[in-house]
Amino acid sequence: MSLFENLRAEARLAPESGIVAVANYGRSREGLIPLWAGEGDLPTPAFIADAANRALQGGETFYTWQRGIPDLRQALARYHTRHFGREFPREEFIVTGGGMQAIQLALQAVAGKGDEVLYLSPAWPNFPGAAGVAGATPIAVQLDSSDNGWTCDVGRLEAAVTPRTTAIFVNSPSNPTGWTADTETLKAILDLARRKNLWIIANEIYALFYYGAKRAPSFMDIMDDEDRILFVNTFSKNWAMTGWRIGWLRIHPSLQQVFENLVQYSTSGVAQFMQRGAIAALDEGDAFLAGQIERAGKARDLVCGILAKTGRARFSVPQGAFYLFFSVDGVTDSRQACFDIVDGANVGLAPGTAFGAGGERFFRLCFHRNLDQLEEAATRLANWIESRG
Repeated sequence: MSLFENLRAEARLAPESGIVAVANYGRSREGLIPLWAGEGDLPTPAFIADAANRALQGGETFYTWQRGIPDLRQALARYHTRHFGREFPREEFIVTGGGMQAIQLALQAVAGKGDEVLYLSPAWPNFPGAAGVAGATPIAVQLDSSDNGWTCDVGRLEAAVTPRTTAIFVNSPSNPTGWTADTETLKAILDLARRKNLWIIANEIYALFYYGAKRAPSFMDIMDDEDRILFVNTFSKNWAMTGWRIGWLRIHPSLQQVFENLVQYSTSGVAQFMQRGAIAALDEGDAFLAGQIERAGKARDLVCGILAKTGRARFSVPQGAFYLFFSVDGVTDSRQACFDIVDGANVGLAPGTAFGAGGERFFRLCFHRNLDQLEEAATRLANWIESRG
């Protein structure tokens, strides 16, 4: 047997990213406007980087608290109090090596070989990929798409539950669709989880990138203290920190030691000087974040307006996050079309095929960018769409 064949099946079968395949094809093109990745175009603000630099220069380079330094966990508690209107103890927070590790730890805690985990699709591919690597079976439950937007049929979600189901992954506001669960939908999903004794892994990282109110509805608005919900989050999106790889979990305080153990046997904690930057983001970053959300709202309207004029781009205006998930009349293979768009429009998009069931004919466009550059990209796309006759 070859070396490859001797690896665990879960590792061998881990899917290649359909987004990276297009990025690798187009990233060296001169003048290309890259809208394939889920990040903005601004570097981390100086007030965050300076706080990390001061800590680094001050010698904060040793092993540290695996749950996260107390100052950061307290800052997370303050941040949640500001946005959810009640007190949170710092014992509810675990600092992780990015949102991706938060998801991996949540999966390690509630799902493994022989288990099934439900998720709403189209979906960010890293969750089902991580579930598969953990040995669990990810089960896609499709959202419904119409001219009025994306919706979740909770009855369909319940029908997918089997004796092997242990958890439901809910990403709202959603990457890639922008679907945002209203409070009644969240209540219905929580009721299902209670009746079936399931965990919910709640990914609400785009909660503040919401265009209908101050923030999106959250399970935190309706849950009881003893509900089986693990919240995964990241500093990446709100404060332009994608490359830092720092995030957090919000859990019941009784689970602190379990998750500290999981951190111990994975990364053994996040660098302390990075955590100092994260504190600055939480305590000093509200104005920066508000500006980013305002710009994203304008960007959304700009892109939607330009593509709508073609008469051939089909989409619902996203309620949250910073992606437009759209289709084009006559295009059925979005993966091949993304390569064609690189060649013909010099714009980089993520193919809907990368987001699983229900996404095959769609494209994902990240509009969290400079408005002038975005206008140019949308105009190029509109010209490409119109050139197809």
